[in-house]
Amino acid sequence: MLIDSHAHLFLEQFDSDLDSVITRAKEAGVTHIFMPNIDHSSLEPLLSTCAKYPDYCFPMIGLHPTSVKNDYHQELDIVENALKQPNSFVAIGEIGIDLYWDRTFIKEQILVFERQIELALEYNLPIVVHSRESFHELNDLMSRYKNTDLKGIFHSFTGTYEEACQLLDYKNFMLGINGVVTFKNSTLPHFLNKLPLDRIVAETDSPYLAPVPYRGQRNECSYVKSVVTKIADIFNQNYDIVSNQLAENTLNVFGLNK
Repeated sequence: MLIDSHAHLFLEQFDSDLDSVITRAKEAGVTHIFMPNIDHSSLEPLLSTCAKYPDYCFPMIGLHPTSVKNDYHQELDIVENALKQPNSFVAIGEIGIDLYWDRTFIKEQILVFERQIELALEYNLPIVVHSRESFHELNDLMSRYKNTDLKGIFHSFTGTYEEACQLLDYKNFMLGINGVVTFKNSTLPHFLNKLPLDRIVAETDSPYLAPVPYRGQRNECSYVKSVVTKIADIFNQNYDIVSNQLAENTLNVFGLNK
Protein backbone atom coordinates (compact mmCIF):
# COMPACT_ATOMS: atom_id res chain seq x y z
CA MET A 1 0.00 0.00 0.00
CA LEU A 2 1.38 3.36 -1.07
CA ILE A 3 -0.14 6.80 -0.34
CA ASP A 4 0.81 10.32 -1.36
CA SER A 5 -0.31 12.48 1.56
CA HIS A 6 0.37 15.80 -0.20
CA ALA A 7 0.13 16.69 -3.90
CA HIS A 8 -1.10 19.62 -5.99
CA LEU A 9 -2.35 17.86 -9.11
CA PHE A 10 -4.81 20.66 -9.84
CA LEU A 11 -2.03 23.08 -10.84
CA GLU A 12 -1.36 24.04 -14.45
CA GLN A 13 1.78 21.88 -14.57
CA PHE A 14 -0.55 18.88 -14.95
CA ASP A 15 -3.05 20.35 -17.41
CA SER A 16 -1.75 18.41 -20.41
CA ASP A 17 -1.32 14.91 -18.98
CA LEU A 18 -3.18 14.48 -15.71
CA ASP A 19 -4.78 11.19 -16.77
CA SER A 20 -1.33 9.78 -17.49
CA VAL A 21 -0.03 11.03 -14.13
CA ILE A 22 -2.89 9.26 -12.35
CA THR A 23 -2.31 6.08 -14.39
CA ARG A 24 1.38 6.04 -13.47
CA ALA A 25 0.50 6.59 -9.82
CA LYS A 26 -1.85 3.61 -9.85
CA GLU A 27 0.71 1.47 -11.64
CA ALA A 28 3.25 2.38 -8.93
CA GLY A 29 0.81 1.14 -6.28
CA VAL A 30 -0.53 4.48 -5.02
CA THR A 31 -4.01 3.96 -3.56
CA HIS A 32 -4.83 7.46 -2.25
CA ILE A 33 -3.74 11.02 -3.09
CA PHE A 34 -4.49 13.85 -0.67
CA MET A 35 -4.60 17.36 -2.08
CA PRO A 36 -4.33 20.60 -0.08
CA ASN A 37 -5.89 23.87 -1.20
CA ILE A 38 -3.98 27.13 -1.69
CA ASP A 39 -6.57 29.94 -1.82
CA HIS A 40 -9.86 30.87 -3.53
CA SER A 41 -8.31 30.67 -7.00
CA SER A 42 -7.34 27.00 -6.58
CA LEU A 43 -10.54 25.77 -4.99
CA GLU A 44 -12.52 25.05 -8.17
CA PRO A 45 -9.63 23.27 -9.94
CA LEU A 46 -8.97 21.27 -6.76
CA LEU A 47 -12.58 20.14 -6.40
CA SER A 48 -12.90 19.39 -10.12
CA THR A 49 -9.79 17.23 -10.03
CA CYS A 50 -10.99 15.29 -7.01
CA ALA A 51 -14.44 14.85 -8.58
CA LYS A 52 -12.80 13.42 -11.69
CA TYR A 53 -11.00 10.78 -9.60
CA PRO A 54 -13.45 9.99 -6.77
CA ASP A 55 -12.26 7.83 -3.87
CA TYR A 56 -8.73 8.29 -5.17
CA CYS A 57 -8.03 12.03 -4.85
CA PHE A 58 -9.20 13.65 -1.62
CA PRO A 59 -9.54 17.44 -1.14
CA MET A 60 -8.63 19.73 1.73
CA ILE A 61 -9.76 23.32 2.29
CA GLY A 62 -7.56 26.09 3.62
CA LEU A 63 -5.65 29.30 3.00
CA HIS A 64 -1.93 28.86 2.36
CA PRO A 65 0.26 31.30 4.34
CA THR A 66 1.90 32.76 1.22
CA SER A 67 -1.60 33.70 0.00
CA VAL A 68 -2.33 35.73 3.15
CA LYS A 69 -2.59 39.39 2.11
CA ASN A 70 -4.75 42.39 3.03
CA ASP A 71 -7.83 40.53 1.80
CA TYR A 72 -7.39 37.62 4.21
CA HIS A 73 -10.84 38.23 5.74
CA GLN A 74 -12.51 37.50 2.40
CA GLU A 75 -10.31 34.44 1.88
CA LEU A 76 -11.21 33.09 5.31
CA ASP A 77 -14.90 33.69 4.60
CA ILE A 78 -14.59 31.43 1.55
CA VAL A 79 -13.02 28.69 3.68
CA GLU A 80 -15.66 29.01 6.38
CA ASN A 81 -18.56 29.06 3.94
CA ALA A 82 -17.21 26.00 2.12
CA LEU A 83 -17.08 24.10 5.40
CA LYS A 84 -20.67 25.01 6.21
CA GLN A 85 -21.92 23.41 2.99
CA PRO A 86 -22.12 19.66 2.37
CA ASN A 87 -18.56 18.81 1.37
CA SER A 88 -15.95 16.10 1.02
CA PHE A 89 -13.02 17.88 2.70
CA VAL A 90 -10.79 15.56 4.70
CA ALA A 91 -8.62 18.27 6.33
CA ILE A 92 -7.91 21.95 6.78
CA GLY A 93 -4.83 22.63 4.69
CA GLU A 94 -2.49 23.69 3.75
CA ILE A 95 -2.12 26.26 6.49
CA GLY A 96 0.70 27.64 8.63
CA ILE A 97 3.40 30.31 8.61
CA ASP A 98 5.90 31.08 5.85
CA LEU A 99 8.50 33.77 6.50
CA TYR A 100 10.92 32.70 3.77
CA TRP A 101 9.66 34.90 0.95
CA ASP A 102 8.14 37.84 2.80
CA ARG A 103 7.57 38.93 6.40
CA THR A 104 5.17 41.74 5.50
CA PHE A 105 2.07 39.88 6.64
CA ILE A 106 3.49 37.96 9.59
CA LYS A 107 0.79 39.19 11.99
CA GLU A 108 -1.93 38.33 9.50
CA GLN A 109 -0.42 34.90 8.84
CA ILE A 110 -0.52 34.12 12.55
CA LEU A 111 -4.13 35.31 12.85
CA VAL A 112 -5.18 33.27 9.82
CA PHE A 113 -3.36 30.16 11.05
CA GLU A 114 -4.99 30.43 14.47
CA ARG A 115 -8.46 30.89 12.98
CA GLN A 116 -8.05 27.83 10.78
CA ILE A 117 -6.88 25.76 13.74
CA GLU A 118 -10.11 26.77 15.48
CA LEU A 119 -12.08 25.68 12.42
CA ALA A 120 -10.31 22.32 12.45
CA LEU A 121 -11.31 21.79 16.05
CA GLU A 122 -14.85 22.94 15.36
CA TYR A 123 -15.29 20.52 12.45
CA ASN A 124 -13.11 17.76 13.92
CA LEU A 125 -10.74 17.80 10.95
CA PRO A 126 -6.97 17.33 10.88
CA ILE A 127 -4.72 20.18 9.75
CA VAL A 128 -1.84 20.04 7.28
CA VAL A 129 0.79 22.51 8.40
CA HIS A 130 3.23 24.44 6.22
CA SER A 131 6.20 25.96 8.02
CA ARG A 132 9.14 27.69 6.38
CA GLU A 133 11.64 29.81 8.31
CA SER A 134 9.01 29.95 11.05
CA PHE A 135 9.58 27.05 13.44
CA HIS A 136 9.57 29.17 16.61
CA GLU A 137 6.52 31.21 15.62
CA LEU A 138 4.67 28.05 14.65
CA ASN A 139 5.60 26.15 17.79
CA ASP A 140 4.69 29.10 19.99
CA LEU A 141 1.20 29.34 18.52
CA MET A 142 0.53 25.61 18.41
CA SER A 143 1.70 25.07 21.98
CA ARG A 144 -1.62 26.57 23.08
CA TYR A 145 -3.38 23.57 21.54
CA LYS A 146 -1.21 20.78 22.96
CA ASN A 147 -3.95 19.57 25.28
CA THR A 148 -6.69 19.60 22.67
CA ASP A 149 -7.79 16.96 20.17
CA LEU A 150 -5.99 18.78 17.34
CA LYS A 151 -4.38 16.37 14.89
CA GLY A 152 -2.60 16.55 11.59
CA ILE A 153 0.63 16.54 9.60
CA PHE A 154 3.67 18.79 9.70
CA HIS A 155 4.11 18.88 5.95
CA SER A 156 7.53 18.78 4.25
CA PHE A 157 9.57 18.39 7.41
CA THR A 158 13.24 19.20 6.76
CA GLY A 159 14.35 20.38 10.20
CA THR A 160 16.69 19.05 12.84
CA TYR A 161 16.35 16.06 15.15
CA GLU A 162 15.62 18.42 18.04
CA GLU A 163 12.87 20.13 16.06
CA ALA A 164 11.41 16.78 15.07
CA CYS A 165 11.23 15.75 18.71
CA GLN A 166 9.51 19.00 19.63
CA LEU A 167 6.92 18.54 16.89
CA LEU A 168 6.29 14.93 17.89
CA ASP A 169 5.38 16.23 21.33
CA TYR A 170 2.09 17.02 19.60
CA LYS A 171 0.80 13.50 20.15
CA ASN A 172 -1.72 13.45 17.32
CA PHE A 173 0.64 14.71 14.61
CA MET A 174 2.80 13.12 11.94
CA LEU A 175 5.87 14.36 10.11
CA GLY A 176 5.48 14.57 6.33
CA ILE A 177 8.63 13.37 4.56
CA ASN A 178 9.09 14.01 0.83
CA GLY A 179 11.78 13.96 -1.85
CA VAL A 180 14.13 16.13 0.20
CA VAL A 181 15.06 12.98 2.14
CA THR A 182 16.76 11.68 -1.02
CA PHE A 183 18.85 14.81 -1.63
CA LYS A 184 22.60 14.52 -1.16
CA ASN A 185 22.73 17.46 1.26
CA SER A 186 19.72 16.39 3.34
CA THR A 187 20.36 15.80 7.05
CA LEU A 188 17.21 13.72 7.45
CA PRO A 189 18.94 10.36 6.78
CA HIS A 190 21.23 11.00 9.76
CA PHE A 191 18.45 10.86 12.36
CA LEU A 192 15.14 9.80 10.83
CA ASN A 193 15.48 6.24 12.13
CA LYS A 194 15.63 7.61 15.67
CA LEU A 195 11.99 8.66 15.27
CA PRO A 196 8.99 6.33 15.56
CA LEU A 197 7.99 4.96 12.16
CA ASP A 198 4.34 5.21 13.18
CA ARG A 199 4.66 9.02 13.31
CA ILE A 200 5.78 9.50 9.69
CA VAL A 201 3.85 9.86 6.44
CA ALA A 202 5.17 10.01 2.87
CA GLU A 203 4.38 12.79 0.42
CA THR A 204 5.55 14.22 -2.89
CA ASP A 205 4.40 17.88 -2.79
CA SER A 206 3.96 17.48 -6.55
CA PRO A 207 4.85 19.25 -8.78
CA TYR A 208 7.66 20.39 -6.48
CA LEU A 209 10.65 18.68 -4.80
CA ALA A 210 11.02 15.65 -7.04
CA PRO A 211 13.15 12.95 -5.37
CA VAL A 212 16.37 11.51 -6.72
CA PRO A 213 16.64 10.23 -9.48
CA TYR A 214 14.03 12.69 -10.79
CA ARG A 215 15.39 15.79 -9.07
CA GLY A 216 14.98 18.91 -11.19
CA GLN A 217 12.01 17.47 -13.06
CA ARG A 218 8.31 17.99 -12.43
CA ASN A 219 7.36 15.84 -9.47
CA GLU A 220 4.39 13.47 -9.65
CA CYS A 221 2.63 11.07 -7.32
CA SER A 222 4.22 7.87 -8.62
CA TYR A 223 7.55 9.20 -7.35
CA VAL A 224 6.37 8.76 -3.77
CA LYS A 225 7.71 5.22 -4.22
CA SER A 226 11.25 6.66 -4.28
CA VAL A 227 10.55 8.52 -1.03
CA VAL A 228 9.25 5.38 0.70
CA THR A 229 12.17 3.33 -0.65
CA LYS A 230 14.60 5.82 0.89
CA ILE A 231 12.75 5.80 4.22
CA ALA A 232 12.82 1.98 4.27
CA ASP A 233 16.56 2.11 3.57
CA ILE A 234 17.15 4.57 6.41
CA PHE A 235 15.18 2.40 8.82
CA ASN A 236 16.83 -0.74 7.41
CA GLN A 237 13.43 -2.38 7.11
CA ASN A 238 11.53 -4.24 4.41
CA TYR A 239 9.94 -1.91 1.84
CA ASP A 240 6.48 -3.50 2.10
CA ILE A 241 6.44 -3.22 5.88
CA VAL A 242 7.45 0.44 5.75
CA SER A 243 5.06 1.39 2.93
CA ASN A 244 2.14 -0.28 4.70
CA GLN A 245 2.97 1.43 7.99
CA LEU A 246 3.24 4.87 6.36
CA ALA A 247 -0.03 4.28 4.53
CA GLU A 248 -1.78 3.25 7.72
CA ASN A 249 -0.43 6.36 9.46
CA THR A 250 -1.83 8.53 6.68
CA LEU A 251 -5.28 6.94 6.71
CA ASN A 252 -5.39 7.29 10.49
CA VAL A 253 -4.67 11.01 10.33
CA PHE A 254 -7.35 11.64 7.71
CA GLY A 255 -9.89 9.41 9.45
CA LEU A 256 -10.18 6.95 6.57
CA ASN A 257 -8.76 3.87 8.28
CA LYS A 258 -12.11 2.43 9.20
